[in-house]
Amino acid sequence: MATTAYETILVERQGRVGLITLNRPEHRNAYTPRMGAELREAFTELEADDEARVIVVTGAGRHFCAGADLSRGGSTFDRRQDDAERASDRDRLGEGPRPWEMRTPIIAAINGSAVGVGITLPMQWDIRIVARDAKLGFVFNRRGVIPEANSLWIVPRLAGVSSAMELLLTGRIFSGEEAVAMGLASRAVAADQVLPTAVAMARDIAENVAPLSAAITKGLIYRFLTEPDRDAAQALEGRTFWWMGRQADAREGVTAFLEKRPPEWKLSKHTDLPFEQ
Repeated sequence: MATTAYETILVERQGRVGLITLNRPEHRNAYTPRMGAELREAFTELEADDEARVIVVTGAGRHFCAGADLSRGGSTFDRRQDDAERASDRDRLGEGPRPWEMRTPIIAAINGSAVGVGITLPMQWDIRIVARDAKLGFVFNRRGVIPEANSLWIVPRLAGVSSAMELLLTGRIFSGEEAVAMGLASRAVAADQVLPTAVAMARDIAENVAPLSAAITKGLIYRFLTEPDRDAAQALEGRTFWWMGRQADAREGVTAFLEKRPPEWKLSKHTDLPFEQ
């Protein structure tokens, strides 16, 4: 296992799983512009690597992410003060991919408290495993700003408008169990089981799911969130299914199942469909 230490995160390769740890435990992994830049860099590297089949993100210590670092006090959310640092990071690291456009599935292992940006970032990812008793909250309106990081778009789609209105308008704290009940997370487990559960799921995907199948499924799900024409969605889904059914992975998937052996996938997660998606 190779581990890369950044200033605010750790990146560890566990076979075909990339594990990213938000690594400011002395500050409850509070988010800084540098952490955001380093997270984008890690995503970029893992997305480009065909051997990285799944990404898991967790927090060091007892917390996932306590939101924005408030050490600047009242000027914390004045983005003008971040402009120079953000520009420097963009020049050095680039913009990075948007998570919902990545071909690599991303699992959030929310092992403890996650508020503010600590909860809106995982909303951009694909699967969320959360500690049952974790304290979660979209607390922005209680800090004089508004929910960000695309949360005003995705949270109503995950939880429904009624629940989203309550959570986003009140900024109240809620538990991991509530998050699952509202559809914001898929599983709530004991805190010490969050990371093992997420890694086990990641390994299952990495070993048993065709990389291109996962990439295309993820992409179409996000595309169809904004597709109002059900017939158009079905038509694209059908074209994609029939094309993939003629590829090597479809033959390998069936053959491996019949021969009771692990599949040996042939296609890269970066393989493009031969028609417009």
